[in-house]
Amino acid sequence: MSKFMFVYRGGHEGMEDASPEQMQQVMQMWMDWIQEGTEAGWMLDGGDGLKPSGAVVNADLSITDGPFAESKELVGGYSMVEAPDLATAVELAKGSPMPKSGGTVEVRELPDMGKQAG
Repeated sequence: MSKFMFVYRGGHEGMEDASPEQMQQVMQMWMDWIQEGTEAGWMLDGGDGLKPSGAVVNADLSITDGPFAESKELVGGYSMVEAPDLATAVELAKGSPMPKSGGTVEVRELPDMGKQAG
């Protein structure tokens, strides 16, 4: 089995006017999906949301406030999952609440540093 990182981008458009009940519904969708994956054994780490503030270390070692991305491109969270291949991981990502919220899920396979090339 391989490990994959799901990187969540966007999906916040229109949420600034959401009612507390709507926010709770969205949070419940996430909690249910993460619990389902944990119980099924493919969700390794549900991750957490990321705060919008941060810093960027540049090639010249200067520091700038960041990240500087359009809100639809801003990384808002991540999860770690296990799947036999990329196609299966993509299918798992399709079930996440992110596409339903207008955002995207980037699926990236993590290298297994313990495997020998051969």
